[in-house]
Amino acid sequence: MFDPDLDEPQIEHLLQTAEAVRKDYPNEDWLHLTALIHDLGKVLLLPKFGGLPQWAVVGDTHPLGCAFDEAIVHHKYFKENPDHNNPSYNSKHGIYSHGCGLENVMMSWGHDDYMYLVAKENGSTLPQAGLFIIRYHSFYPLHKSGAYEHLMNKEDEENLKWLQIFNKYDLYSKSKVRIDVEKVKPYYLSLIDKYFPEKLRW
Repeated sequence: MFDPDLDEPQIEHLLQTAEAVRKDYPNEDWLHLTALIHDLGKVLLLPKFGGLPQWAVVGDTHPLGCAFDEAIVHHKYFKENPDHNNPSYNSKHGIYSHGCGLENVMMSWGHDDYMYLVAKENGSTLPQAGLFIIRYHSFYPLHKSGAYEHLMNKEDEENLKWLQIFNKYDLYSKSKVRIDVEKVKPYYLSLIDKYFPEKLRW
């Protein structure tokens, strides 16, 4: 919905995003790796990883347990959701308190949360900003429209700055210029070794 459709393999998008970030932020190697892996949760579409339907893996994400903000894409369809009329869930804060922090907010499921959990549960040493980018890069109501800012804490506010930087590359780095995979592969493998253990539990 937000990506230009250039009909290219996912690896092309990931490498183009990572290389564009690398060019502009050469000293932030964690951001290069974050750009490379941010969409890897889409493996959930593959039979080996459960073969989930597309609607359960991709698309915008949003909080659960509080009102559906009008900034959520296709907002009108939430009228059919039982939570829409449940007084425990349909207020601004719902089950949350002001400034509770996004780590305490349940989000709709998608590839973002899956890859975030893979990184977190495997003990990745990516900084919090990197994990935040992975987990919330499809949370467009927040980083495009400012919705749900009342649930953020100070750490979220700092991490959101990096997410907004990253978002420019995620959405607009697609081009017809192909990346030489073999040329950049050693660099990204070194980053994987730096920030992740040798074996991952998926």
